[in-house]
Amino acid sequence: MLKCLAIDDEPLALELLEDNISKVPYLQLVASCNNPIEAMQTLQHEQVDLIFLDIQMPGLTGLQFIQTIQEKPMFILITAYEKYALEGFNLDVVDYLVKPVALERFIKACNKAWELYQLKTKKNIAGEQPSYFFINADYSLIKVVFTDIMWIEGFKDYLKIHLKSTNKPLVARLTMKSIEEQLPASMFARVQKSFIVSKEYITAIRKNSVFINDVEIPVGDNYKDVISSLTGKH
Repeated sequence: MLKCLAIDDEPLALELLEDNISKVPYLQLVASCNNPIEAMQTLQHEQVDLIFLDIQMPGLTGLQFIQTIQEKPMFILITAYEKYALEGFNLDVVDYLVKPVALERFIKACNKAWELYQLKTKKNIAGEQPSYFFINADYSLIKVVFTDIMWIEGFKDYLKIHLKSTNKPLVARLTMKSIEEQLPASMFARVQKSFIVSKEYITAIRKNSVFINDVEIPVGDNYKDVISSLTGKH
């Protein structure tokens, strides 16, 4: 079951949202809130997997509310305004629904969240970790296989993921910390504040650099021990 929270300052819209949630068999409504502040109080004592969230609300908007949460659940935005779609997807939301929302479209968004939840939590019978993960990029959930990643380059608020299978890097709004937590430490090494490299694709190592083919990636002063661990030399 997906434990979910509904937030909307319009009583009629909130009632309709509750009714739609009741029609989806794998959703369990934990609470309904009239504003983000009330929702914050609920999150202090309830574990929530998915939040259905309006954007335009007095005091704190839905987009501002997302940015206040440290350990983020999944979000589906439900709003009367299309203009916030880009900003919503930049915040890594699962889907963006424009009111009035048809039940079919609502269920489609829920299915996307359910699939993502299963992918995040699923392990095979042997208890091994998945060989891939999904990220939000280009308005889609894109599957990225670990063995396809050559290196990752971080910028202020987004990443470039350089893949073996294509010359065009995948651009996603993620932090280095969040993606590092999803990558197997046995396969990847962070060699600088803004770079993570695949150990498999390293072709040469110098004192202050690693190379992936003819691409030189600098090694930060705080990551010198990574080179030692890769080469076995101190």
